[in-house]
Parts: sequence; structure tokens; C-alpha cells
Amino acid sequence: MKIVLQRVNSASVEVDGKICGEIQKGYLIFLGVGHDDTEQDCERLAEKIIKLRIFSDENGKINLSLADVGGHLLIVSQFTLYADCRKGNRPNFIQAGSPEKAENLYNYFVDYCRNKGIKTETGIFGADMKVSLCNDGPFTMIIE
Repeated sequence: MKIVLQRVNSASVEVDGKICGEIQKGYLIFLGVGHDDTEQDCERLAEKIIKLRIFSDENGKINLSLADVGGHLLIVSQFTLYADCRKGNRPNFIQAGSPEKAENLYNYFVDYCRNKGIKTETGIFGADMKVSLCNDGPFTMIIE
């Protein structure tokens, strides 16, 4: 499983001209699923993300978690995180999980975060999405 996490002041995802997910302060997460990923991987990464201390405290130190600041999640599926561009000019996606597996684990990840009490919005799996954000920092991380 691969995640690109961006700390944001706001983010939204739009499908067919309509906003289907929108948050204020929190994390925009692009989530890619690989062949070997499991529900345990979802749980491990969700716990890591929820507990990450990457928001500034009153002294300007990066010391607060998502829960500490009342932050939200916007989770967007993105199989292109598994693009392999080492050969030629056209990426292959051989390492990406099948659409069925990816959708199941994506939904599991989203549900896990919601069950932890984090307000969680989503895009639409497999849709052509337009994502907008106001990156805070900027602060972007890759988590595997």
C-alpha cells in the first residue's frame, strides 16, 4: 500500500462537476493498493496516519496529531501510485492491485478511519476526479 499524504487547510474532490468530498484542516490522502496488500496493512497505515504528529503546537513545533487539532481526512483512491516508469515512456501498472481488491481495501481503510472517530470524506472509487487543495506548509509525505 502506498500513500501520499498532504497536510491541508482545505481540500475537495469533484466528480462530474459536483463536489463529493470536502474537508477543512486535515489530511488529503491519495491511496494506492498493491497486489500483496491486506486489511492488516490498512489498519497499520491508518493508525500511523491518525497518530502522526505533524501539526504545529502553540510554540510552532510540529507536535500535534490529527485528533489534537480536530482534523479531517479526505481519502482519494489512486492506482497510479504504482506506476513503473523505469523502462520506456509509458508507465505500466503491473504492481497495482486488481480493481476489485483495491476497491475492497480502499473501503476498508475508509471505514477503519471513520470507526476511529475521524471525520472522513472520500472521492468516488474509479471515477475521473478533480482534486483541489490548499496545502499547509507545504507538507507532503509518502508512507508505505
